Amino acid sequence: MTLQIRDERARELAEQLAKKRNVTMTAAVIQALEEELRRETAKAPLSTRIADIATDLKAEAGPKGRAVSKDEVDGMWGQP
Repeated sequence: MTLQIRDERARELAEQLAKKRNVTMTAAVIQALEEELRRETAKAPLSTRIADIATDLKAEAGPKGRAVSKDEVDGMWGQP
C-alpha cells in the first residue's frame, strides 16, 4: 500500500525529518507517527495502560502461559 503526501507542508516536514535522520521519507513518517502514538498512550489513564500491558503480556505468553524460573519465583517472594 502506498502513502501519498499531497499536502506541501507535510511533504516538506517529512523530507526535513528524513534528511536529519538519514532515512527514507516513509521511514521518517512511520517513526514520527510511532513516537506520537507513544506520547498519546502515555497520556492514557494508568488503569488503561496497565490493561494494555496485561494484554501484551498475555499475548506474549500464549494460551498456556510461560515457564517461570526459580529466580522469578524467589523474586516474587522477596528473596535475592
